[in-house]
Amino acid sequence: MNSDRAAIAHRVGFASLVGLIVLAVLWEWLLAPIRPGGSWLVLKALPLLIPLRGICADCARRRYTYQWSTMFILVYFAEGVVRAWSDVTMLSRSLAGLELLLCSVFFVAAIVYVRSQPSPLTRR
Repeated sequence: MNSDRAAIAHRVGFASLVGLIVLAVLWEWLLAPIRPGGSWLVLKALPLLIPLRGICADCARRRYTYQWSTMFILVYFAEGVVRAWSDVTMLSRSLAGLELLLCSVFFVAAIVYVRSQPSPLTRR
């Protein structure tokens, strides 16, 4: 049961993280960039590749990656809150809402994954 829950949480977490990367690139490059023609803010997608590497790996470090990435994803959640509140265009506000949704889904999936995996200290 726990392995099924962990597998589902892993798939959902991976999909939401990839979705967040795609959203960040499309948002700042094509859909609603801060400046016409795109902006350097598109580089905000690069730090999301750091947890993606650990989550893609099928090893014991995946649990650790999910643990620290729950704190890491809160930066993107905060950006979504600020931009949903302060951006002028409705498209940009909608994209911020989508960013909030993807961050929340990733956060919950990471928590479920970590809780369904045994702690390395309890394995014997």
